[in-house]
Amino acid sequence: MSSAPPAPRSRARAAAKAAAPAERRTAELRVYLLVENLRRQFTAAMAAPTRARGYPPYEGQHALIVEVAPGLAIERVIDLALRAVPSVEPGILFVERQFGVLEVHGSSLEEVRRAGQAILDGIGASAGDQLRPRILYTDVIEDITDQHAVLINRNRQASMVLPGETLLVCEMTPALFATVAANEAEAAAPDITLVDVQMIGSAGRLYISGRSSSVRTARDAIVRVLESVEGRDH
Repeated sequence: MSSAPPAPRSRARAAAKAAAPAERRTAELRVYLLVENLRRQFTAAMAAPTRARGYPPYEGQHALIVEVAPGLAIERVIDLALRAVPSVEPGILFVERQFGVLEVHGSSLEEVRRAGQAILDGIGASAGDQLRPRILYTDVIEDITDQHAVLINRNRQASMVLPGETLLVCEMTPALFATVAANEAEAAAPDITLVDVQMIGSAGRLYISGRSSSVRTARDAIVRVLESVEGRDH
């Protein structure tokens, strides 16, 4: 004896359940950076309108910068941080083509650390799960020409490079590592000029100018800090 066909409402529920996409509950941690003691020029660059879509940071504060995939998972990440530590302030919330980026900052290093731990716990990750940075290119160009300086200054988002200065260019991946690289470069050589920090996209890029000795000191600091980051290969 054959069984009776399911009721129309039951069939509709079953079809909707089968058609519904599976809910994604995990996110891939790509970058997890605690940037302590934000330096003056880097803070100003990060607080520019094209960067800080939220609350701008101040010199001397501490920042946590996170990148996850897929991009929209960053909305869960910011929720985890702000619910756990409401006193931290979000400066950047950005969903790019493939990844999501979040920057939060505060005057208390402990509170910024707790916000970061809440993120890690919430997505089931550890700081060591992030990608290890790779330097794709670096060069020191001495005695930059006036025409070259003009072209760079038309596209920069920080301070100006002057003709005759020495210019450091550095490209790395993931892009967000340009943040800690810029901050460490300024800490090691405070007299440098931070010309541009490109921290979102397929690769991060830094333009730094100044005296040759200071620029080389900044370059060495960038290499040291990026080589010290623990993470997985990519």
